[in-house]
Amino acid sequence: MKRKGHDHRESFSILFISHAGQRNRQFNISQTASRVLLFLLIFLVLVLFGSAGVLGWMIYQNGVPGTGQNNLRAELDMQTQLVQQLEAEKESLNNEMQALAQENEELRSQAAAAAAAPDNEEETGEPEEAAETDDGIPRRYPSSSTSSLISNYSEEEPYLSISMHEEGNIVATGNGTVITVSSDDTYPVIVEVEHAKGYKTRYLCRQEAEVKASEGAQVEAGDTLFTITTDETQLDYQILFEEEAIDPLTVIEAKG
Repeated sequence: MKRKGHDHRESFSILFISHAGQRNRQFNISQTASRVLLFLLIFLVLVLFGSAGVLGWMIYQNGVPGTGQNNLRAELDMQTQLVQQLEAEKESLNNEMQALAQENEELRSQAAAAAAAPDNEEETGEPEEAAETDDGIPRRYPSSSTSSLISNYSEEEPYLSISMHEEGNIVATGNGTVITVSSDDTYPVIVEVEHAKGYKTRYLCRQEAEVKASEGAQVEAGDTLFTITTDETQLDYQILFEEEAIDPLTVIEAKG
């Protein structure tokens, strides 16, 4: 009969010796527990040294001369470029605003000129109208007082016949020169005025009248040639163009 052997497991003892005279302590640890404890100790050392390494590297990087300054300088350069870009955009906007303001001012000037143009045309038109009025063409009606038309122009009677009242005035129908103040058996008063552009006018009064004009006198349209002294005095008014009688109403109507 064989003897049963005993299993011997390897173990470790840890002895704590007191230097204060107290009792010593001894702990027995199995091989497996010792291995676990050793593994934990190694892991702890690695973790501690690893963290210390990372922290040391960061401290080193920050402590290396120029590294932090380089980072700050790079960031400052970026900020400077951004400021320069904003300044350029601001200047561009200012230029656009100035251009718009100038364009607006030009549009206002053009609008003001356009608004003033009709007035200018009217102002320039007035001298032309005055020139047409004062160019010597006999456009006016020969009476400045109340009168009535008796008969129109015809080939048999190449004049207008007008009935005048006492104290009525016979006036020059255009600017000109009095070339004749006379009378005959039919007309006690005859006044002839020479105008510009080949026109002449004759004022033939069938009754006596008070003559105001004299030969050689310069008259303007509207000046009194003679004054009627008797009611229902007949005036025969005649216009000649290049020595040919024409219908006075065509000239008077030309004035409108």
